[in-house]
Amino acid sequence: MRAKFLLLIAITAQAVYAQPKAKVTVTDLTRIKQVGGIELAPDGQRAIYALATIEPNPDQKEEYEYKTHIYLTGLKPGDGKALTRGPESARQAVWSPDGQRIAFVRTVKGKGQIFVMSLDGGEAWQLTNGTYGVSSPSWSPDGKRIAFSAGLTMAQMLTDSLVNPGKMGPLWSLEKPGFSSNNFIKSDKKIKPNPDGSLAEVRAYLEKDVEDKKAKVFNRLNFQGESTTEPDMNFTHLYVVDVKEGATPKALTRGFYSYQGTNWLPNGEGLLAVTDRDSLKHPDREQDNIIVYISADGSGTRKAILSEAGKSYRAPEVSPDGKQLAFLVSPSEGVNFAQIGLADLNGSSVSKIELVTFDRAPNGLNWSTAPAAAKGKKGTTGYAIYFTASANGGSPLYRLDPATRQVTQLTDFTAGVTSFDVNGNRVVLAKTEVANPSELYLTDATAKAQTKLSNHNDWVAQRQLSQPEKRTYKNSLGQTVDYWIMKPAFFDANKKYPLLLNMHGGPTAMWGPGESSMWHEFQYMCSQGYGVVYANPRGSGGYGLNFQRANIKDWGTGPTEDVLAAVTDAAKENWVDTSRQVITGGSYAGYLTAWIVGHDNRFKAAFAQRGVYDLTTFLGEGNAWRLIPNYFAYPWAADAKVLDANSPYTFVQNIRTPLLIKHGENDLRTGPIQSEMMYKSLKIMGRPVEYVRMPGATHELSRTGNVRQRIDRLLRIYEFFERYVGAEAQALTQK
Repeated sequence: MRAKFLLLIAITAQAVYAQPKAKVTVTDLTRIKQVGGIELAPDGQRAIYALATIEPNPDQKEEYEYKTHIYLTGLKPGDGKALTRGPESARQAVWSPDGQRIAFVRTVKGKGQIFVMSLDGGEAWQLTNGTYGVSSPSWSPDGKRIAFSAGLTMAQMLTDSLVNPGKMGPLWSLEKPGFSSNNFIKSDKKIKPNPDGSLAEVRAYLEKDVEDKKAKVFNRLNFQGESTTEPDMNFTHLYVVDVKEGATPKALTRGFYSYQGTNWLPNGEGLLAVTDRDSLKHPDREQDNIIVYISADGSGTRKAILSEAGKSYRAPEVSPDGKQLAFLVSPSEGVNFAQIGLADLNGSSVSKIELVTFDRAPNGLNWSTAPAAAKGKKGTTGYAIYFTASANGGSPLYRLDPATRQVTQLTDFTAGVTSFDVNGNRVVLAKTEVANPSELYLTDATAKAQTKLSNHNDWVAQRQLSQPEKRTYKNSLGQTVDYWIMKPAFFDANKKYPLLLNMHGGPTAMWGPGESSMWHEFQYMCSQGYGVVYANPRGSGGYGLNFQRANIKDWGTGPTEDVLAAVTDAAKENWVDTSRQVITGGSYAGYLTAWIVGHDNRFKAAFAQRGVYDLTTFLGEGNAWRLIPNYFAYPWAADAKVLDANSPYTFVQNIRTPLLIKHGENDLRTGPIQSEMMYKSLKIMGRPVEYVRMPGATHELSRTGNVRQRIDRLLRIYEFFERYVGAEAQALTQK
């Protein structure tokens, strides 16, 4: 009897194991959970992290909400537990130096506030209750204070006695024509608004119209935000508060400037932060950043640590012993990326500044004790710096030895490390890979053996996934271009399939198996029976500075050569139906989509998303306008023929490929006007074109934004292509 029972269990298990895997569906987007914000405890025995999820909106059917909550793990597989829950998200969690408490940010009445939670039990209690929303808490080394950031509007700055003690205007000019100083911002409340009165009364009337939102008056350069125009500026200041209930925060910074990137010195007497270099230049015009020392006593003492004209310093990270400073530095303008800098640190001064040779763009510098294997070696200090960098289709973890300046790659290009922390010989990281979009892992200083700690996305194991195959191409500049080909998820060698060329934006973005934002879109299209090919053409990030600069004054022809070489090679596969090729891309790749269909007729349909199509007018239509002087020149200083020759709109009359154009209604990064112009022009010429506008959506729609609109966007890609290369279209062609 027992033998029959065991046989039955074995047969049942085999049947379950043999069950076919399911498609990746469009609504699987809502099931993806993202791990981030990792912080190892001071003793290295535990870690906290943030988990971002998409949840159904309980009050609105078919709508969703983004939630973020904090989890604690004892670094054992599957032992993670939620520390926070409920309708309000919790984020930016950090350990106290003694490892007994955490501080984090939670929204209260629309404003971010800092909460403190003891890990011995009990509820979190609210530390701050400020007028302004706060963020980025950072414990002092003795655990008695927390530094944080708060954002103020221009109007709030003018009346705040802590950050603007004299309640004066900025030293730099507000650039209002006809006024030699900023005195106009001081209005006399005794003057009554009167449209028919004196000049002073008329000015009071006009000021009231602005207050009542009947008018927006612009005098600043960067007036375009992400979703709306912004006549007034915002400023970020630093504060410190004692970790006691009812404590009053103390302002550490003052004036009409912003500060970010704070890092405590080990003695607790001061912090390092990043701000504008020239205090007399309008912040919209100042591109140089400096690293400054700020006294933690609230005296307002400030001293420049690293400052140089034409340079942008950021991300100061102090070594645990306070003797070394790591930072990032780059030219302030042009097509560049940052380098790692190292310096000896003595309180509020630096010496022996050196740059590390590393031809990628580093991120997330993090000091730790050096790995045990390195200790005692000649020229090796007791510390190491860990960081990530986009490279060759992934985002590996790297380790830098400050003494030898040697960089070691710890993880491979097939995965992307999206968050990490390190303590001694322990590394906890979150990564994305083809097999799983985001999970938490424990490893050591070598990162060779990794133990999976979380199972937030284990549902993916029940989906049929497509594995990308990497190939390379040598372009006309002699550069090696990486590209990947993905077969349809349910591949049958006896069938033919449509092929989708999907392109990235930026233009300095980079795609690959370790890039997280496209995981769902690639797998969804493969599940729908499409092959997918994507490439990193010249101008992409992740391949060094020369490669990244290879599309200066050449946004169209050169990158087109690279992506078309990839799709041409993919089309040689026996399973590809070459008569059913389609193309899409967003932002710069929306530009490239329109450019390609204006020069090449191989594609049966195209979908251009949130693109730029006329470089001669882009300067005024989006907040990404600096791309024009960085890659070309200002229109009045440039050869007009170069801008025209690189504008897809110049070739609009050549577009005969059926084209779907999409733009977010509130997208001010690229601006929707150019997409309207493309649509209208093609419509006038009677070409097959459709235009989709997403109400309320910004430029980030493919990554964030309203979840229902994100689903809509992906479905529209699929549905539009099906009209021309799907089964119904194929059946009509064969009749």
